[in-house]
Amino acid sequence: MNARNLRPSLMRTLSTLPGIDALWPLCLDIVRHRRGLRPRPLPDATRHFAWHPTRGFVLHEDAWDEEAIELFALLKPVLDRPPEGAAWVIGQLGQSLDGCIATRGGDSNFVNGPEALVHLHRLRALCDAVIVGAGTATIDNPQLTTRRVAGEHPVRVLIDPSLRVVPTLRALSDRQAPTLLVCDATRAAEAAQRVGAEQVLGLPGLMSNAGGPPNLRVLLPALQQRGLRVLFVEGGGITVSRFIAQGCMDRLHLSVAPVLIGSGRPGLALPGSAAMRDCPRPPARVFRMGADVLWDLDLQPAR
Repeated sequence: MNARNLRPSLMRTLSTLPGIDALWPLCLDIVRHRRGLRPRPLPDATRHFAWHPTRGFVLHEDAWDEEAIELFALLKPVLDRPPEGAAWVIGQLGQSLDGCIATRGGDSNFVNGPEALVHLHRLRALCDAVIVGAGTATIDNPQLTTRRVAGEHPVRVLIDPSLRVVPTLRALSDRQAPTLLVCDATRAAEAAQRVGAEQVLGLPGLMSNAGGPPNLRVLLPALQQRGLRVLFVEGGGITVSRFIAQGCMDRLHLSVAPVLIGSGRPGLALPGSAAMRDCPRPPARVFRMGADVLWDLDLQPAR
């Protein structure tokens, strides 16, 4: 995060006010409280936050430096999630200026800068589960853990209707965090033979349309029943696009890096509109993240 448009009073006191290093443990405590792991917030929390029944968590801005204020504003929609209710989904994509998430050969290390990678790990720590598609799992072989920040690892969810992934993937074999391989119920027994029944979530109706994309609407309540209500769709572009197209995503963080990839692998691929007036324009906020620009898009009106 970069401090922007600092008021003179803030500039004078910036070095004496607590910053991101002090804010992050309090954010984690809010999440632990939401998950029922702490009966109450940390004692210091009430000095820094207030809870409003309609506005959610409100930061006492006079007590923080500018970078902490900006980070809290970006994370607030995740922190405000209640401990009950329907599943809530946030997605993330990192892309180039020309809309690519990787080169034509699949190299994506790294499109975005280190600040965006830290943000990615923060989202993992704040969400109950992190979701990727089979393509991303196969190509990137990600760990999907919170290595760059403090915080618990999320449950890892791999959407793999065709059982493409191999059991030796790190997410299925390293045992660092629980992992669920999601497939149609008709293939659950086959998946259990490959990766163990405890790592398989077979869903009736996931592949209700022969040859079509998975029906993600059956996934969300299934994860909710397991106590996984705040969900982070990390990639890839096809999976994020499917969540948006099926009305299953509430928010999207789109990080744009100052790089031109050319004829690479595209990010979002959504059904088009014939006229500009029909194209969705979700409410948006912009945050600087090192050299990258992060667009925070509220998709709930469309959903």
